[in-house]
Amino acid sequence: MKHNAFAAAFLTLALFALLAGCANSRSASPVDAVAPPPLQTQPLETQSEASDASAAMALEDDAWLENDWGWDEDGAADFYVVPDPLEKFNRVMFVFNDKLYFWVLKPVAQGYRFVVPRPARSGISNFFHNLGAPVRIVNNILQGKGQAAEAEVAKFLYNSTVGVLGFGNPARTIEGLNPDRTDLGITLGRYGIGNGFYLVWPVLGPSTLRDSVGNFGDSWLKPTMYLDPSEVFLALAGLDIINATSFRIGDYESLKSAALDPYQSLRDGYIQLRQSKLK
Repeated sequence: MKHNAFAAAFLTLALFALLAGCANSRSASPVDAVAPPPLQTQPLETQSEASDASAAMALEDDAWLENDWGWDEDGAADFYVVPDPLEKFNRVMFVFNDKLYFWVLKPVAQGYRFVVPRPARSGISNFFHNLGAPVRIVNNILQGKGQAAEAEVAKFLYNSTVGVLGFGNPARTIEGLNPDRTDLGITLGRYGIGNGFYLVWPVLGPSTLRDSVGNFGDSWLKPTMYLDPSEVFLALAGLDIINATSFRIGDYESLKSAALDPYQSLRDGYIQLRQSKLK
């Protein structure tokens, strides 16, 4: 059964995270760095489409693909380094994901975007974001953020009813119902568990040992995890990925063209964003 296999893998990863993570809880030592050149993203759709707040909120977790480094006014910042002992493996996975994006995901997402109008795609993004409410609620509770947990509960109920099963996002305009997103990786970090080391997973992309454990743990809080047959779960997961990609075609290309070493830029951007969320 897939749940038993996942549980065994999770326990193994958790053990490694506790051993490697605790030893490296402060290995992401800050050093002075110079800000990388800003990424120039191309406007892909009309100005009115770009102002769609629902879609923007649904995609905020992918901000590491953009220029979201948290630099101060002087152009400097704390730059955090995470060990990368599996760099050879990670680079192979990076190349695999790169080819997968250009050969499969991007063409499919472009065709999907051509066929499905933006309002419908925004509704699908809202729906999947709403399904992720249990993840955010539980992790806010684990972090002792009772007010944020209450806000997530209220937002889920409001969007599930007034927003018609979450396809609408009327709660986005209500002050206090949009706390910062969080996940188990952030929760583990707040408990003092370090990143461990950097990892690149096929299809899933950049992560760390801690975030990999966190992502697996969070998956048990997602309603789609319990759908049978498993083909339904895979179909919904694919729809989520394709729909999300349809909004950000061009972002990865901009990062890649602006970087001397795209692998390193993607790794550093991911680590800086995750570290900023811990703050």
